[in-house]
Amino acid sequence: MLSAANIHDSMLFEPLLDTNPTVRGHHGRAGRPRCRPDKLHADKGYDYRRYLTRRGIKVRIARRGIEGKSRLGRVRWVVERTISWLLRFKRLGLRYDRTECTTLALLTLACTVINVRRLIKIELCDQV
Repeated sequence: MLSAANIHDSMLFEPLLDTNPTVRGHHGRAGRPRCRPDKLHADKGYDYRRYLTRRGIKVRIARRGIEGKSRLGRVRWVVERTISWLLRFKRLGLRYDRTECTTLALLTLACTVINVRRLIKIELCDQV
């Protein structure tokens, strides 16, 4: 989801989960496809425990004033690393383009370039 730069990410938390697409083929389980994740890892700023519990999503959010953020380390690092990869594309990092259509197109292109580069790297490693 895209938003203005001056809107805090936590304001889009619930709408983002509501737009979550159906998950198919989860480990070969039969039955209806899931429409929500099993577990959610988040920073203290996203303390929506009641909302997540009501939707049947397990929660891993550090509690304000009680737990440090270090316990989320490995899972959080994956997200931070991915955002870092996307922000290497200058036009995405500085937001030269103001329209949602252009930004989404650039974001899709950046994800495609990142994945192609990774696939090429894997191919080269397999050939050696």
